[in-house]
This record gives sequence, structure tokens and C-alpha cells, in this order.
Amino acid sequence: MARLLIVDDESDVREFSRNFFRKRGIDVLTAASGREALALIDQTRPDLVLLDIRMDDVNGVEVVRELRRRNDPLRIVIVSGLEDESIVQEVKALGVAGFIHKPLVLEDLEKIVLSELNRTA
Repeated sequence: MARLLIVDDESDVREFSRNFFRKRGIDVLTAASGREALALIDQTRPDLVLLDIRMDDVNGVEVVRELRRRNDPLRIVIVSGLEDESIVQEVKALGVAGFIHKPLVLEDLEKIVLSELNRTA
């Protein structure tokens, strides 16, 4: 079973997304912070991470930088309401698999997640 990690500091986004993907037969883990995400990644090795950019402790860009510093090829899709083009370009340069803008369009989110999980299967 595919394993998805959802990282977002908004509990309603985490819970809604978790329920949405569990109904599609995906094993879903959640983290409320970048620091928690890095620990879960080390412990559980998800197949894909949905990662928010703006979080209080360790932001999404820092999470991606840390994973790439470790030479970790983990597939990451950024999910953010952030419109800063320089940040978008930076995470793309770091090799994220995709970028979804908030507010979420569930059909788009489902399409990219299923596509990326099928690549890792």
C-alpha cells in the first residue's frame, strides 16, 4: 500500500486531506511541522510527501533543502498558497515533483498524488 505524508500546520487541511486519501486506499501519515515531518520521514519512509511551505518552526523550503542535503530522493509535492515566484523556482530547482496552489482543487490534488504514487510503485 502506498504511503503518503501530509505536512501542514493547519489541522483542518491535514485531516480533510487524510480522510480524502484514505478513502482512496492510501496509507496516510500527517505532520503539523517541518521538524515533525523530518522525523516521520526518517522513521516511516513515505512514498510521497505533500508539503506546505509556510510553517512556524521549520518551513517547507528548509525541509526540502535538508532532504536534498542528505541526498534523499524522496518525491515531494508542494502545497501552498504562497505566490512568491523565487520560492517556487527554488523548490523546483531542488527537484520537487510538483506544486499545487491553495485553495486546493481536489481533482487536481488527487491527479498529481495518484500520478506520483504510480511512479514510485
